[in-house]
Amino acid sequence: MNTIIQKEFSDLVVDLAFTVHKALGPGLLESAYEEALCWEFRHAGIPFTRQHVYPLIYKGDYISSYIADLVLDNKVILEIKSVKKLNELMQAQLINYLKLSKIPVGYLLNFNAVRLEFQRFVNSSGL
Repeated sequence: MNTIIQKEFSDLVVDLAFTVHKALGPGLLESAYEEALCWEFRHAGIPFTRQHVYPLIYKGDYISSYIADLVLDNKVILEIKSVKKLNELMQAQLINYLKLSKIPVGYLLNFNAVRLEFQRFVNSSGL
C-alpha cells in the first residue's frame, strides 16, 4: 500500500494555492503570488520561511547556495513560477532543493495559466 507523504498538510497547501490563483488570476509576477501565499499561510497558522537559503557543499567546501521560494514548517518546499509552461529545468531545480534541504515534499506551482498548474515531487533520497 502506498502512503502519500504529508498528505493532509499537502492538501491544505495546494488548496491555499488554488485560493490565491482564483483571487488573483494569471499574469502577475511570481513575487505577487508569493506574497499572497504568505498571507494565506499566516492566516492558516502555517509556519514558513521565505527565500530560504541552502548551502551547496562540494567535497567538504561551501561553493554556492540555492534559494527556495517558500519552506513550509520544514515539511514542504514551494517553488513558485509565473511562466508560459513548466519545464524540466524547473523540475530539476526543485528536486535539487529537496536533496539539499532533506525536506520530504516539494511543489512546483505555475500561476500563469487559466487554472493553477502544480507538480508534486518526493525526496526519495531523504526518506
